[in-house]
Amino acid sequence: MEFSEESIRNIFESYVLVYGLNLVFAIAIFIIGKWIVNIISRVVEKLLVKGNVDQVLVDFIGGMAKSILVLFVIIASLGQLGVDTTSLVALIGAAGLAIGLSLQSSLQNFAAGVMLIMFRPFTSGDFVEAAGVSGVVEKISIFNTIIRTGDNKEMIVPNGAIYGGVIVNYSAKDTRRVDMVFGIGYDDDIKKAKDIMLDIMAKDVRILEEPAPLVAVSELADSSVNFVVRPWVKSADYWGVLFDLNEGIKIAFDQASISIPYPQMDVHMNKIES
Repeated sequence: MEFSEESIRNIFESYVLVYGLNLVFAIAIFIIGKWIVNIISRVVEKLLVKGNVDQVLVDFIGGMAKSILVLFVIIASLGQLGVDTTSLVALIGAAGLAIGLSLQSSLQNFAAGVMLIMFRPFTSGDFVEAAGVSGVVEKISIFNTIIRTGDNKEMIVPNGAIYGGVIVNYSAKDTRRVDMVFGIGYDDDIKKAKDIMLDIMAKDVRILEEPAPLVAVSELADSSVNFVVRPWVKSADYWGVLFDLNEGIKIAFDQASISIPYPQMDVHMNKIES
């Protein structure tokens, strides 16, 4: 089969030229689109940094935005080549839905991680209690938070479990109140015991003068008169003051012959004569 010059020209104009131009336009759309995407992603990251958003979230949002925009650029380029992008978009949507359903728990942790990073109920270095775990926060990532416990164990806690429950941040404030209860016997001198506890706290430089330490009778219990002892300290001094006061007050009570009652039980035995 022979092709005339005119038929070859028609084929060239109908197919090669048209599809060639479409290919050139598609490549141009991809190159220019990717260039615009890079600009947009950099602008987004700069805006997030100016908004004091955590760097972990900045990197993630910037990368996510860039991936989505590049996907749109690819779809636009394929559309220029004549590919049916409607079915392609539907396929991508269906795949995204399937992935989302299969990764439901991971998406929950991701959403919780975004909220933790944005609203900052705690930061790295804070001592917190969350999801049943107490310790120092070492790292907050998108899907989980790493907490180091007091006995130096590394706990990796899902963000969904943290954000869905109560978060106690012991480092949020500069000062903390130490709450203790001491009981003395009913035969002991209440005023003397109170003066001893106040004197011990007055000599401890870690205990703040304001708010003033509180020592008060809180309860007339079954076998003891109970005092609440509530000094205020710097958050970093909490455990040291708690341990030292427990020891110091016990020693002082012993030296002053003030008893600290403990639960007792009297057992009466009746002899039954046969």
